[in-house]
Amino acid sequence: MAPAPERVVPEPARPRGRRRPWDQAPRWQIYLPLSVYLVFTLVPFYWILLFALRPAGSTSLVPWPLTFDHFEKVWTERSFGTYFGNSVLVGLATLVMTTVVALAGGYALARFDFKVKRGFMLALLCSQFVPGALLLVPLFQIFAELKMINSLGSVIIAETVFQLPLSMILISNFIKNVPYSLEEAAWVDGCNRLRAFRVVVLPLLRPGLIAVGSFAFVHSWNHFLFALMFLNNQDKQTIPVGLNSLMSADSVDLGALAAGGIIAAVPVVLVFAFIQKWLITGFSAGAVKG
Repeated sequence: MAPAPERVVPEPARPRGRRRPWDQAPRWQIYLPLSVYLVFTLVPFYWILLFALRPAGSTSLVPWPLTFDHFEKVWTERSFGTYFGNSVLVGLATLVMTTVVALAGGYALARFDFKVKRGFMLALLCSQFVPGALLLVPLFQIFAELKMINSLGSVIIAETVFQLPLSMILISNFIKNVPYSLEEAAWVDGCNRLRAFRVVVLPLLRPGLIAVGSFAFVHSWNHFLFALMFLNNQDKQTIPVGLNSLMSADSVDLGALAAGGIIAAVPVVLVFAFIQKWLITGFSAGAVKG
């Protein structure tokens, strides 16, 4: 009887060695463009800090000795405290109104079918190509008839109307990503549609709501045209109009303008610093069709 053939054990795969030098890009090809981009990004921020923190009349490239006189000047003498409060009110009110209305409209677009749904979605998309300047005349006439000129309510309504189309489309995509079977299971357990939405769907929409709300807040905080056209009194103005008032035809107070720009930028930076994780998650989910 012939002996059984020996079992051949395959040799273990050798670990791959390091990549050959010619397969790797030189480090200077990576770091040089990044360094140039970093310089172009950080130099404007350093320049505005330099003008805001160095004494008036100084030409030094280092803000020393530090002074906060420009901040005190714009906050008290130039009424930036009032502008800041008005901007916060407009931003928060726009955030709430945009989120609530877009949530209701987005749910209808995501869960219901109706005859003009496709045409309505097309109208929402086309409205994004209309610049805000074209809305100034009809909105001004409407607010004049309603006696809302020189009222923060006019700016809040205009900002909400301007933000609604995109917000509604985004929220409808967020809701489409929530399985419909979850709502059906809640209905079987005895919930009506409103309670099922509040208990099951709404908690899952948190990243989307944060993304839409923050986008509406930042846009209303930075928007200039509506506040300029609908608000006349100085005590009703917002931050962008206040920054514009620091520039005159004869001269520009660069220190005060830089300090006002920092005051205007700090809330936006803080908002994005605290919600960046939710913001990226929300926009990533809303960009995918469910």
